[in-house]
Amino acid sequence: MNFAKYEINKNGFNSYREFKPTENNFEVALIGDSFIEGLHQNYHNSIGSKIENNLENKVSVFEYGFSGYDLADQLHLIQQYDDDMAVIDLIVIYLNFSNDVKRDEYEPDQGRAAIDGNPLFKIKREVKLLSYMHGIGLLDPIINPILNRENQGAEKQASNGESQNLEKEYLENFKNLIQKYPIDKDKTIFLIDQSKTSMLFTQFCDDNEIKYLDFGDELNQSNRRTTLVFDKHWNNHGRNIIASVISDFIHKRL
Repeated sequence: MNFAKYEINKNGFNSYREFKPTENNFEVALIGDSFIEGLHQNYHNSIGSKIENNLENKVSVFEYGFSGYDLADQLHLIQQYDDDMAVIDLIVIYLNFSNDVKRDEYEPDQGRAAIDGNPLFKIKREVKLLSYMHGIGLLDPIINPILNRENQGAEKQASNGESQNLEKEYLENFKNLIQKYPIDKDKTIFLIDQSKTSMLFTQFCDDNEIKYLDFGDELNQSNRRTTLVFDKHWNNHGRNIIASVISDFIHKRL
């Protein structure tokens, strides 16, 4: 069981602040799914607030996190907030390669492949209370059987030697997405666990000057638990590590 306070700002995101980008300060957009949305921890102790504290409040972090977002959602969001993104200095996109590039175009309410055709997941995404209940495990008895069936199917595909084909397919989806929604390579960086990310992806990024930031080494080498007891989302220690990795990168950039 997990209890946490959340606060939805005027833009519709769980955040300790409103989003008011300026051209005078160094500002960061932190974009992702439920790991960035942070409904599993008090909103005033989020990854963004940790980054700000680490850097002695020399930066402002705007957290655009929404449960179920994949890369298509995230890139579409950047396009929709183009005026804000134009003045924001750094865009950090959390990317789980095995889940977030299963499609190569954005369609409203489509979401990741795991929710395709499942009205329950669509409703859960749109209703914050249900999203929060899912985050703390109250919906697990309903949702887990659905996910288990899908995960078993994915494992069966991998066991049949199709994992490499999937990696190629996901990479093509990634290429198509950044072609449809071009990223600013100078100020966009993908936040990844490199140990769980296809080498095809990292090689493509290296060849095309696309930046990525690996948090996997720091997280996986921790001698303390980094996730919550009842689900895989980062606990406070895990969030401290993620915030530290991002803070170190920003500090070098500053």
